Amino acid sequence: MKVSKLKKGLDIPLIGEAGKAVRDYKTANYAVKPTDFRGVFPKLLVREGDQVKAGTPLFFDKYRERIKVVAPVSGTITEIKRGKKRVIEEICIAADGRMDYESFGSADPGGMSREEVLDYMLKSGTFALIHQLPYAIIADPAIPARDVFISTFDTAPLAPDLNLVVGDEALPEFQAGIDALGKLTDGKVYLGMHPEKSTSRAFTQVKGVERVFFSGPHPAGNPGIQIHHTAPVNKGENVWYLRPADVQLIGRTFLKGIHDATTLVALTGSEIDEPQYITVLRGFGVEELMKARVKKENVRYISGNVLSGTRLDRKGYGGYFHNQLSIIPEGNYYEMFGWALPGFGKFSVSRSYFSWLMPAKKYRLDTNYHGGERAYVMSGEYEAVLPMDILPVHLIKAIMIEDIDLMENLGIYEVAEEDFALCEFVCTSKVPVQEVLRKGLDLMRKEMS
Repeated sequence: MKVSKLKKGLDIPLIGEAGKAVRDYKTANYAVKPTDFRGVFPKLLVREGDQVKAGTPLFFDKYRERIKVVAPVSGTITEIKRGKKRVIEEICIAADGRMDYESFGSADPGGMSREEVLDYMLKSGTFALIHQLPYAIIADPAIPARDVFISTFDTAPLAPDLNLVVGDEALPEFQAGIDALGKLTDGKVYLGMHPEKSTSRAFTQVKGVERVFFSGPHPAGNPGIQIHHTAPVNKGENVWYLRPADVQLIGRTFLKGIHDATTLVALTGSEIDEPQYITVLRGFGVEELMKARVKKENVRYISGNVLSGTRLDRKGYGGYFHNQLSIIPEGNYYEMFGWALPGFGKFSVSRSYFSWLMPAKKYRLDTNYHGGERAYVMSGEYEAVLPMDILPVHLIKAIMIEDIDLMENLGIYEVAEEDFALCEFVCTSKVPVQEVLRKGLDLMRKEMS
């Protein structure tokens, strides 16, 4: 067994890892956020007051009309929230408690043609679960994938255990999902495995995949990192990637003939009482869930992990692609002469504080920037935490000046925001690296279309 041992990266030791206990949870309110589906320009198919079933299409992509996103629950459309320039932010659904499903008919993807599998996934809304490189957007069904990548472990701070999210009993669903994805590519379906942490039978016994093994600190579990070290993306190629929970949902839809959006979510962070796992539908309401679990007021809710997740308010909704909800302290305070204090309780990458003498210590970190944006200089910090053979600072600067040719030469086709999340964390210049990178990816897509 060949293992790619990645040395560059950083594990952030936070307090608040979820225990292995799992509880069922139902909420009265759900929402689907079009902003979760990168690269999709939503055109609504429903209006306020409409009745929907689980699996009813809510919107489609204006420029790729076959891509549809469906409701995770049956109920009534209560509100369609819009933001600046009337951008659709949330489609809110009040659950009716019955869970009626649209029927797509059960099918065996192994006995279907590529076009039959593709049509089924587009009709059932499961194709919208697939992302692609380049541009880190929802994949284009008109362009076949060179390869498909699935990472079976997550190295982000307080990340959920994917062996628990996709349990041993999910092997038939996971296998059906792999069979479907195998029909959509002429290349390989790669399964990114950890030599010790990828233990679920769904990962170890599934057939039709090529297993590649990785170890090391975060971001070793990111699909983009694994793609880079296995079969990098070149200009003109499309590589698809998705999470194990999404593979399971695809397979479940084929086997059951319904869009059952049930998933496992880890409630994590230092500010939540009894961090644990919950079984819930995608798009669940956060406020109802947090009433009895978060007693403090000055906290931040994050759908996903603390590095690359999406900020929520208390009345927000879980992200469609997240199996984690993080709750940490807000950092809206000023600390006089903080840089001059010993900092035994502060986490430091550069050993600026004496806390480096306690390597096993876990921290209650908040969102404080500890300074404002300043001159952007070459420091070598990015290169120490990004295990990719690219020049990250040069790439970010090329994006800032919108130099298309230079961005292309520096490897923008290979990256997604989550791959650069640690660069933003360690950046002494306080540059919003992920935001800059997303602008560059959107610019490249616009220029290349």
